[in-house]
Amino acid sequence: MTGQTIRPAFRVWPEYDRRLREVVGAMTAEELAIKPSPDRWPLWASIGHLACQRVFGLCDVAGEPGAETTAFPNAGFDCPGDDDLEHVWEADALVDALASSFRIIEGCLDRWTLDTLGEEIRIDDWGGEWARTRGDMLARTFAHDVWHITELNEALGVAGLRQVDLWE
Repeated sequence: MTGQTIRPAFRVWPEYDRRLREVVGAMTAEELAIKPSPDRWPLWASIGHLACQRVFGLCDVAGEPGAETTAFPNAGFDCPGDDDLEHVWEADALVDALASSFRIIEGCLDRWTLDTLGEEIRIDDWGGEWARTRGDMLARTFAHDVWHITELNEALGVAGLRQVDLWE
C-alpha cells in the first residue's frame, strides 16, 4: 500500500464537484442572491466561500501549489462571504472558481499517499501549538464541501429549485 495515491478513498469527490458545478452553472442571478435566512450569506457567497476555502486549506495551510491559478491567490484574506459581500459573483465565475480550486484537490488526490497523510503541518504565526496533519486538512476540505453543498440544497429545496444530487 505504501506509495499508492489516496484517490481511491475519495473516488466520489470529483463527481460531487461536477454535480455542484452543473447546478451552479444553471443558476440565475436571482437564484444566486437567495439568502437562506436574514443572517446568512446569499448563495453566491457561500459557493464562492466553498471554492476559496479549498485554496486556503490546501495551499495556504498545507503548502500545495496552485493558488495563483485560481480566483483566490490571497485566500487567507480575500474570500467571498468571509471577507467580501459587496462584489457579487455570477454563475460562470463561480463555476470557474469551483473548477480551478478543484484542480488543486485533484493534485492532492494524485500525489498524496497514505504515508503523506500523517505528515504534520505547523503554522507558528497562528500562536501556540497549532498543528494538523495533511490528512486532517484534506478531511476538513471534503467535509466543508459537503457541508456547503447541503446548505445550498436546503435553500434550493425551500425555493423549489433543482438541488445537487449527491446520491444519483
